Amino acid sequence: MDDRFENLPDWQQRFLLEYEELADRAEKLHAILTKYDAGVLDFTPQTPIGVLRAQLSIMCAYMAILEERAEFEDIDLSILADPEE
Repeated sequence: MDDRFENLPDWQQRFLLEYEELADRAEKLHAILTKYDAGVLDFTPQTPIGVLRAQLSIMCAYMAILEERAEFEDIDLSILADPEE
């Protein structure tokens, strides 16, 4: 697994990795949609923009659910913060 999580139970490690991967993918999709809206995207998506927007919306809703669950489970999501920020 990840050294950042070495002292955590396996299920918490999996939870944090899932959240981190989802957040990364949502950020990348958001960047694509932002560039598309600005007319500077360097490719034309094959998937209709409405479908991509719906996907991002659902990804964000899922992240919110994971954040709420983290509160119930006492999982500290701040462990995922970039130390350089």
